[in-house]
Amino acid sequence: MWYSLYFYFVDENELLPVSSGCTIEDHVIAGSVEEFRKDFISRIWLTYREEFPPIEGSALTTDCGWGCTLRTGQMLLAQGLILHFLGRAWTWPDALNIENSDSESWTSNTVKKFTASFEASLSAERELKTPTISLKGTIGRYSDDREMQNEIYHRKIISWFGDSPLALFGLHQLIEYGKKSGKKAGDWYGPAVVAHILRKAVEEARHPDLQGITIYVAQDCTVYSSDVIDKQCTSMASDNTDDKAVIILVPVRLGGERTNADYLDFVKGILSLEYCVGIVGGKPKQSYYFAGFQDDSLIYMDPHYCQSFVDVSIKDFPLETFHCPSPKKMSFRKMDPSCTIGFYCRNVQDFKRASEEITKMLKISSKEKYPLFTFVNGHSRDYDFTSTTTNEEDLFSEDEKKRLKRFSTEEFVLL
Repeated sequence: MWYSLYFYFVDENELLPVSSGCTIEDHVIAGSVEEFRKDFISRIWLTYREEFPPIEGSALTTDCGWGCTLRTGQMLLAQGLILHFLGRAWTWPDALNIENSDSESWTSNTVKKFTASFEASLSAERELKTPTISLKGTIGRYSDDREMQNEIYHRKIISWFGDSPLALFGLHQLIEYGKKSGKKAGDWYGPAVVAHILRKAVEEARHPDLQGITIYVAQDCTVYSSDVIDKQCTSMASDNTDDKAVIILVPVRLGGERTNADYLDFVKGILSLEYCVGIVGGKPKQSYYFAGFQDDSLIYMDPHYCQSFVDVSIKDFPLETFHCPSPKKMSFRKMDPSCTIGFYCRNVQDFKRASEEITKMLKISSKEKYPLFTFVNGHSRDYDFTSTTTNEEDLFSEDEKKRLKRFSTEEFVLL
């Protein structure tokens, strides 16, 4: 089983790694049940919430039934921020203290899926079925200053995704940016649209800690290297000469009405790359955050649980509902063809190495004459494309809007 940069041997019928290892690019990485659990649970899990402050311009206090793609987009961005601030080797010290109160195995479907309909959310006639999770022991016991500093950033990252109007990457802010592209609360959002909303949210973030990271969204399945590097070398502070980290988002389609099975090797190859921070995808009408694979199945985090609002502005707010206790898997054949792939590069040199490695992978895994997306030298303007620079009044340029229409025809719809 591949999980980002980590490889685990598993039984074909279970998500249970055994104590073994495998050579990956000359590195032997040991896999075990405990290591996989801790790595998976440490990822930030963002789900439907209810009873949060009303979204501006509506009476909605929940995103149950319509906000799943925004949530999976948040999870991908959160993983990029984890890599940026904490590094790939970081794991949450309390991860293994999370357990399911019903005592089911973490490898089984421990939490029964609850998907509230949009109509029910409007009428407030909904049944609350949320994961019951307990956190054993004392939270906050750290062995050194480094662990303490990591936990500060861990909480800070989660707080940026809080369900309040002031949270930088919270649902309220993302919907506000979506309004500039004609979206509103209660609408469905596809992976390509969410990619551009995330880009805008990061560009507009004024938090000092976020000035060293940016987002680039591929144009027509093409990553223009000079455009990426320009974004990395642009600093708000004139005295700051450091290049920025970048999260590259690539909206693609893996087929027509259904996903083409020939793309299975492509998806496996993407998820095997150390630069990959996951895929915003899903199956028809439901969005999932794909983080790895096992054989021909995808490992994912599911946002379709309606949990209660957590006020992340209070000191020592509870963390356990922001971490998923159980991985789930889905056959690749059930995957919706519309998805957005994410990559994280720490600096310009890292981006150059990533573009080379990703290009090699694309050539190896592509069974077609042309890969699903490409990296090319130069700027988009060098190829006679209309500039896609957006102004403050409009989230998408006219050229971007035309491209997004092609992506939106068969994306996720309201449940």
